[in-house]
Amino acid sequence: MRFVRLMSAALLTLAAAAGPAAADSSPSPSPSGDGKARTEAGTSFRTATEIDQGQTATASASTGDYLYWSFPADAGRRPTVKATVKLPEAHSAQTWQLDVYDGLRRRQSCQYGAQTRTAAQGVSSVELACVLRTVRAWSEPWANDPLPGTYYVRLTVVDLRSADLGLPVGAEVRVDSKDIGGSAAVDGSLAEPLVPGIAVTAGQSKNGSDGSDGSGKKPAVLSGIEPADGWSSGWWTDRWVWTGAGGVLAALAGIGGYALTRGSGRPSRVPPGA
Repeated sequence: MRFVRLMSAALLTLAAAAGPAAADSSPSPSPSGDGKARTEAGTSFRTATEIDQGQTATASASTGDYLYWSFPADAGRRPTVKATVKLPEAHSAQTWQLDVYDGLRRRQSCQYGAQTRTAAQGVSSVELACVLRTVRAWSEPWANDPLPGTYYVRLTVVDLRSADLGLPVGAEVRVDSKDIGGSAAVDGSLAEPLVPGIAVTAGQSKNGSDGSDGSGKKPAVLSGIEPADGWSSGWWTDRWVWTGAGGVLAALAGIGGYALTRGSGRPSRVPPGA
């Protein structure tokens, strides 16, 4: 009976520990800046408009323009990028494409989603989506795995008639992410996230410099976006909970096996004359 009570207490402890980890796995926005929805888009990687996860950014442009946004993604999360292009009433068939690049400007493949779509003549809008692979905390140099840092979204038309060039269009982009948890944990991490300018800033901090150029002015920050609770915020995962719970259950199983096999501990009495 004592063994049964020990097992029940261990299971209750496991449930209490796994509860907060499960609650933390729900997707949450990672705000940056003032938290207001963006109403413009950049025209290159360097001028990409920073957007927050969980909010919809809009922009007005002309057919043929390249539209760029950027957002942060931390380890253990699976980002999902969705875009809607609102087309003019009078247009011919045209094909739009949504591309996502990491902090090294490497194009990341979509795990699933309609990354390229063709809008037939007269269609009012076209919707695109790209679900990236889970962001890894560390990867081999030769691999093309998504790593923590800044990600870039590029939206543009790739096939249309020349008569449709310059027509006004509207774009909506939204980025969400899902916390995958301990199943995506790896043994390693980057020294710094892949954010433009962060290596220079980190080097200046180690040297004791404030980053000024001697005139009292600090250099411009290339990117100021980061997750709400900082980079590498996913160091705590449910992997730790299940590992600890497995150790506790193994210890209890050993104690229970010993209690069942050791007997009463008293020497048996041998009948006289045996």
